[in-house]
Amino acid sequence: MQTPLESFIDHKADTGMQCGSYSIDIPPLKEGEQYRFHFDAVACVGCRCCEVACNEQNNNPADIKWRRVGEMEGGEFPAFTQLLNSMSCNHCIDPECLKGCPTNSYIKLDNGIVFHDDDVCIGCQYCTWNCPYQVPVFHEERNIVTKCHMCHERLDEGQSPACVQACPAGAIEIEVVNIEEWLNRDMDKEANMPFLPDARITNSTTRYTLPENMPTDMKEMDEHILKPAHKEIPLVFMTVLTQISLGAFLALFLGDFMSLFGFESTNWIMALLVMLPAAIGLPLSALHLGRPFLALTAMKNIKTSWLSREALALGIFTGLMSIVVALYFFNVSQAVRLIIEALTLIVGVYGIYAQSMIYRIKARPSWDRITTNYKFFGVGYVGVYLLAFISSLTTVHEAIIPLTTVGMLGALAQLFFSYEDIRTLDAQENEYQLQRTKRLLNENFSTIKKVRFITLLVGGVLLPLLALVFVSGSSPIMASIILAFGLIVSFLSEIGDRFLFYTTVVPLGMAGGFFVGKQR
Repeated sequence: MQTPLESFIDHKADTGMQCGSYSIDIPPLKEGEQYRFHFDAVACVGCRCCEVACNEQNNNPADIKWRRVGEMEGGEFPAFTQLLNSMSCNHCIDPECLKGCPTNSYIKLDNGIVFHDDDVCIGCQYCTWNCPYQVPVFHEERNIVTKCHMCHERLDEGQSPACVQACPAGAIEIEVVNIEEWLNRDMDKEANMPFLPDARITNSTTRYTLPENMPTDMKEMDEHILKPAHKEIPLVFMTVLTQISLGAFLALFLGDFMSLFGFESTNWIMALLVMLPAAIGLPLSALHLGRPFLALTAMKNIKTSWLSREALALGIFTGLMSIVVALYFFNVSQAVRLIIEALTLIVGVYGIYAQSMIYRIKARPSWDRITTNYKFFGVGYVGVYLLAFISSLTTVHEAIIPLTTVGMLGALAQLFFSYEDIRTLDAQENEYQLQRTKRLLNENFSTIKKVRFITLLVGGVLLPLLALVFVSGSSPIMASIILAFGLIVSFLSEIGDRFLFYTTVVPLGMAGGFFVGKQR
């Protein structure tokens, strides 16, 4: 009679199981093929040996998990189903992490493995936003992002990856997949799993084997856990300040243009103070990076990364604004100045557009809405108020009324965009994530949300309206004080709104564990 161990060894030999083996028997890749994972949810027992083996193999601390196990359940006793998902990188055919990375740190190898080049990573964490599966993870000790590479160095030697070798149930395997057949025939049937984003977003290659007759009422075991996202304070200030500079520069350009028709001319002091927010804001973005001294390498991937495009465009925008300051200071021909100003404005508009498109990603539904674009440009009203305030302190008093009026219209537009942003959280698509964002707004940050709308109304509309009354009543000093107060209130309002933008986002991702949620 066979012992259990002998029986298991014979079973492995008969079925070709990869678990427990150093060597791995997979055919060599042909043209149009790549490696992929296969996960058998029927076989998985939830022991998490795969998590431990992965961490040991790659010398990762306990809080850095390249492979995670999620938990789901459904049905009623005795027809109860527990479903587990062990997932690492899906080594997608069209990986969003690769497209979005500003430093080209991601490489899709010839064998299909999505490899991360740690040496050139600047730790911007943009890939952690872009990946709908939340696969890349920021390694705080190393100040870079890291991820699963399918133990490529072991595969090269004909050995099995650590997770495959460690799984006692043989639930994880390495396979060869024909890319064309996968895309055109099998993906929709075999690549999706409950509570995972649609595989078509990135053309994920992982194949799943699921139980038959699963209950229709499956739920995530971590649905009771709802936590705010990272505050991203450097980005809060950087985005708002650069957007203010664009609005102020637009007003400066219009003022310079209107001087052709006999109105008072703008001056170099105005140009300097208009540039100042962007000049302060751009360096702040480096504080968000794990490796801030490599910040300039963020411009390497202009071809596919909106972050690279933003960095380049806003850098040029700030540089051109400094040239405009010099043109004013040295009294260069107005015609030349207007041409340079027009070019600067075009670059600035594109820079803020690129900035907004960084957040138009499917992996984060509350960001991936048209209101994100509108609100990013809408902040420009604060810049218009900035120029109105500067005008009140200089001799260009006749610009105060038109600038304040335009600023009020912009504030009203921003009020509408902000209202629409919250109203459209009730959209049906991606309802789960959007409703959780709504809960964060109403349960965790209800006070900040209310203060945001009050300050926008007061600082953006009521105080400027009062300033117009004092301007009309020939009280420029009082108008300046009120404009300054309104400017500060409006600025704080936009800072608060951007804080909510970052902290209330709920990303797509896999189901988490009952006690730890989606934490790594």
